Amino acid sequence: MYNLPKPEDLMVFCAVARYASFKMASKELGMSPAFVSKRVRTLEQQLKLSLFHRTTRQVTLTDEGDRLLTLSSEILDKLDQLVSESGVATEALRGRLRICSSFGFGRRHVGPIISELIASHPELQVRFEVLDRLVDPGAENFDLDIRIGDEIAPHLIARRLAANERLILASPKYLASHGAPSRLTDLSRHNCIAIKERDHPVGVWRLVRDGSEETVNVNDALSTNNGEVALQWTLDGQGVLLRSVWDVHEYLASGELVRILPEYSQPANIWAVYPPELRETRKITTVVAFFKDRLSQLSRVAESYLRV
Repeated sequence: MYNLPKPEDLMVFCAVARYASFKMASKELGMSPAFVSKRVRTLEQQLKLSLFHRTTRQVTLTDEGDRLLTLSSEILDKLDQLVSESGVATEALRGRLRICSSFGFGRRHVGPIISELIASHPELQVRFEVLDRLVDPGAENFDLDIRIGDEIAPHLIARRLAANERLILASPKYLASHGAPSRLTDLSRHNCIAIKERDHPVGVWRLVRDGSEETVNVNDALSTNNGEVALQWTLDGQGVLLRSVWDVHEYLASGELVRILPEYSQPANIWAVYPPELRETRKITTVVAFFKDRLSQLSRVAESYLRV
């Protein structure tokens, strides 16, 4: 009978391949670097393959290692599926999980949901970062990116968590002083507040009307890279803002903000994005389902505006 590799050794190998570092993999797995190195050597001896090129500065996959990474990911996925369909799946999640999101949404929604998540799964070790730029989770060693916006690189796995749209808004104070635009092109003559936040191109608003996309260049004399600052400026009557339903629906309900040009919006759904090697693993599928459940109310609010 073949001396088959242990699933634990395949997991260690995948971690080293993902981080391109024995040290980083050991931190991720909660093992010593020496033990990680030993497990990889054992795997190489069992398979009679050289899996990594090792230098003092970097660790890279050999051709054989690259092929094994694809196979190992598939094997581990199948094992996770097997576990999820058995009684073992009721066991608590454990291990490290690195999550990232944008500043505003991360603070208001992702952070509190993570707090609930670790209360339900206390053996999880979560590292959460908020960033003002688009992230490639695999390249930057994140397990999960909770992001807003529908432009997602094709090599990543994405699961929609909630509906969301960006709406054009202004305060009653601003509209009393400047009037309301009646056409999209009128925005070029209004004080528009531009945001440089992750996927927002400054000064260019791409909007959808009846399924067709239209673009308008806005006056971006007032701009910021912080959505919360931009929202406060809008509430103060400083200009017109393009902002997500998740961030403004309370102000629309109270009348502090008014939706203008309601026939226009910008699709900006909320997604869980993660590297392909983590597809369908029990940890990821469980955490994604947890976020989807907690964000269901936001989805219902957004959908109410989509029917306007």
